Amino acid sequence: MVATGDVLIHQEHELAAGAKKPDGSYDFSGVLAPVAPMIEAADLAICHLETPVAPKGGPYRGYPSFAVQPEILDALAGAGYDECSTSSNHSLDDGAAGLVRTLDALDAAGIGHAGTYRTRAESVTPRILDVHGVKVAHIAATYGLNGGGPPAGRAWSVNVAAVPDVDGMLADAARAKAAGAQVVIASLHCCVEYQHDPTGPQVAAVHALLASPDIDLVIGHHAHVVQPFERIDGKWVAYGLGNFVAQMARQGDPYDEVAARFTFTRGADGRFTVTTAEAIPMQLEVGAGADRVVPAGPAAFARVSEVLGRRGAVAAGLTIVPG
Repeated sequence: MVATGDVLIHQEHELAAGAKKPDGSYDFSGVLAPVAPMIEAADLAICHLETPVAPKGGPYRGYPSFAVQPEILDALAGAGYDECSTSSNHSLDDGAAGLVRTLDALDAAGIGHAGTYRTRAESVTPRILDVHGVKVAHIAATYGLNGGGPPAGRAWSVNVAAVPDVDGMLADAARAKAAGAQVVIASLHCCVEYQHDPTGPQVAAVHALLASPDIDLVIGHHAHVVQPFERIDGKWVAYGLGNFVAQMARQGDPYDEVAARFTFTRGADGRFTVTTAEAIPMQLEVGAGADRVVPAGPAAFARVSEVLGRRGAVAAGLTIVPG
């Protein structure tokens, strides 16, 4: 499986302008084209859609309250994504209607989703994918929501984990395993932006997740910069993958990013475990109307590699792979 970082379209930068077509529609496929073969080659590819999408034609909004071009979903589907985590601090930027619109648009694009829900029943139904005969569950939660919580009576619409408390995620994982999942992947959106090292509560939350027999892998988002990978009691976490499609002010190095690639193998006991852990450094290349995600150049590769290994991941078996 392959997982990548935050997808959020800022309206004031060149990335959105470069994708605009003469008829007013948008085409983001060129942004992803250089890395699409890597995504397509995965048996399961998971993205992180951080923002709601607006109706086609807009109006569109960027930071701090997003409603972005729905055409980004066409580009994600075209690049080969199967699934997105959708719980983030921006999940309700366009209200409950925007949340529902986004999930409907993901369905129309053929991309699955976890972490936000249209109905209470949907929120307690395990999200299980059939990946070449292997049942893989995906659960997701965010540390919080901008501007408060969900509308009254709709607390179930976004999975919120009061990090380091991840009891809700553990319950979701237990439901998934009870429903027949053989692998459970958890996406956690937290904690401090522009900080390479995970926070204490973030580490505690990850330890709690990986201590569960029901969770096999943790993928993190939200920092907008790359954070380390770590192997904990035989299981892996990617604390933060950085941005994927996002053009932000250069605080830190938000144009550096990484794809996490993990291979699961069934053991003699019938259980699946990660047998190969790989990280593929990438970067957003920004240039007049031609922004695109590309394999990391030498400087970015060195920066990302240094961060990835800060918690012993390379010694524990992580391979850092040129794109």
